[in-house]
Amino acid sequence: MNLAALDLNLLVALDALLREANVSRAAMRIGLSQPAASHALQRLRDLIGDPLLVRTGARMELTPRALALRAPLAQALDQVRGLFVTEAFDAANSERQFRLMMPDLAVELLMPPLMAKVTQAAPNIRIDVVPWRGPAIFHAEFARTIDMVISIGNAFKGFHRQLLYTDSDALAARRGHPLGAGLKTMDTFLSARHVAVTLRGQPEDLIDTWLRSNGIERRIALVVPSYIEALHVAARSDLVAFVPRRLIAALARQLSLATITPPLDPGIDEQYMFTPTRAQMDPGSTWLRSLMLQTGGELDRRS
Repeated sequence: MNLAALDLNLLVALDALLREANVSRAAMRIGLSQPAASHALQRLRDLIGDPLLVRTGARMELTPRALALRAPLAQALDQVRGLFVTEAFDAANSERQFRLMMPDLAVELLMPPLMAKVTQAAPNIRIDVVPWRGPAIFHAEFARTIDMVISIGNAFKGFHRQLLYTDSDALAARRGHPLGAGLKTMDTFLSARHVAVTLRGQPEDLIDTWLRSNGIERRIALVVPSYIEALHVAARSDLVAFVPRRLIAALARQLSLATITPPLDPGIDEQYMFTPTRAQMDPGSTWLRSLMLQTGGELDRRS
């Protein structure tokens, strides 16, 4: 590819198209007309040699190539933005304190590898993680007190959203569970006793919202406020937990858990990094975002 002939604005358009999977919404995101966004999509298709967005029924979906591009493109654009930050961030000598909000599953998956990078590059930096509190907390006052949020969901006003990593859901059951592989069948899945996870600010487990939309009700025996608590209960009882697959894999050996593919597929989970708009040109925040995007990309590449 001739980089001299590459228009950086095309990469901005590609980022919007990959985030929205919709030409109209992508156009609105970056201030283009719909015809201009469609023209950019066609140029990108020619440049990359992939359709990127394909119509499936009434909606557009990303191709596998497009899905693979999302995280590395977001990281690359973030690094480009960092080139124009005039004030340098001296990570090695900084004693800055960052404040992050994320659910327990993100702490388990992201913080150990992230802290290895932080410790090496910035040994005097401190990171405070506060518990997830739900979307109602996303307001201007909160944005002034936080450096980063890890969450699923749509963009929030005053926050910039970037894809961090993807996941899927599976059943966790203790090794030797009496239902065993039978949990792969719908009848056994529905007869099993489940531990559900309802995070603060949510009315119910998101899995149950999806199940109900498909006319399915599972048998809930216990509700807990965190994914790790759900896995601990599943490891020491005959309850099963329908949770993100990567979290089961991370704790399977420690807790003697088995990962079982359920008889239904809720689709791909997308975990995002949200940063306040005010932090976009802050050199310290740019540095931390780059490390977090790198960590999320490494997680995705292990799948």
